[in-house]
Amino acid sequence: MATIAMKFGGTSVADIGRIRHVATLVKREVERGNKVAVVVSAMAGETNKLVAWTSEAAELPEGAAKPGSVVTIPDQREYDVVVAAGEQVTAGLLSITLNAMGIKARSWMGWQVPINTSAVHGSARIEGVPASDMKSAIENGEVAVVAGFQGVAPGTRISTLGRGGSDTSAVAVAAGIGAARCDIYTDVDGVYTTDPRIVPKARRLEKITYEEMLEMASLGAKVLQTRSVEIAMLHRVQVRVLSTFTPELGGTLLCDEEDIVEKKPVTGIAYSRDEAKITLVRVPDRPGIASAIFGPLADGGVNVDMIVQNVSEDGATTDLTFTCTRGELPRALAAIQTHAADIKYQALIQDAAVAKVSIIGIGMRAHPGVASTMFRTLSEKGINIQVISTSEIKVSVLIAEEYVELAVRALHSAYELDAA
Repeated sequence: MATIAMKFGGTSVADIGRIRHVATLVKREVERGNKVAVVVSAMAGETNKLVAWTSEAAELPEGAAKPGSVVTIPDQREYDVVVAAGEQVTAGLLSITLNAMGIKARSWMGWQVPINTSAVHGSARIEGVPASDMKSAIENGEVAVVAGFQGVAPGTRISTLGRGGSDTSAVAVAAGIGAARCDIYTDVDGVYTTDPRIVPKARRLEKITYEEMLEMASLGAKVLQTRSVEIAMLHRVQVRVLSTFTPELGGTLLCDEEDIVEKKPVTGIAYSRDEAKITLVRVPDRPGIASAIFGPLADGGVNVDMIVQNVSEDGATTDLTFTCTRGELPRALAAIQTHAADIKYQALIQDAAVAKVSIIGIGMRAHPGVASTMFRTLSEKGINIQVISTSEIKVSVLIAEEYVELAVRALHSAYELDAA
């Protein structure tokens, strides 16, 4: 008998029929003697509908705008009030269903738990989950159904956690109530060595370390949100990813490195098409030039990823290349062009037709030649590497977007990750 957290995504609660199925999974855990907290997302498609309404509401009627006025985005505080409603509906419906099945349950909104967050509305960060009242209710045999994605900001304002926020809510709630594990139910049956849509022979991993999952999530794998993995790693919450529809397969367990006996050089291949490259040509090679470039980018909210600076031949000028997401490309260009007089580059080259492919594995620490295999494999396929970045357990390369699928398939085979 243990306290566990269960999280169900939007496709798992897409309609009343699926909510009833979720309720049977919760009931099964209760009948096993477990104390249960459930975190739910909004029903599939509901959040997009609510977001669209906020944009529509913020638009002024034709002819109502004053001369010179600028149409602004919705007030982010009120935006959060609206978009948090989807999870509230799901929490209420699941609680009703559980009670109808004879399982004592009640819904908890983010402010009731409470899930305390920062005041950055739309993408707030969790600062603490002092869930004493909810924990007492769970100990007394009541199932707590928590609305994911939402919390309470200073001033008792409703806040939301941004993309993938329900995963983050679930792991934070699990940590707050001291749960033995957190089961993330989704529409896939675990974490795979790569995207099965590209490589049909991709294998489901029984275990993956927190560090590997964090790298995979940040490098494009969409199974878990990055912040949820960070919280799990910080609080050592045991997380399991499994399918709502085929839970008997067991899913994938996130664990410590010591819990994995066989450490292969590469655990998985990740990719991201959401990349853009900017090259500044013949930048003065002097102290402070990097600060002159990346300071304005940071001030403009641009998250720079890969950076390469060429060696200066004459000691006077150099070329500097960096990457960001495609969505941030306009802001990056604006920041650079605004400070062009300070940077003094001779040309600016942008390219949004690029993608990042990465190999990840804790086994890299003990296996030499892992990067060499990657470079040789891509060379044999005629794929040019534009930028390289590394960490202790990953190697990432930037390539032309048209070669992404070829690169992923070739690397998956080169590291012997294909299923038998």
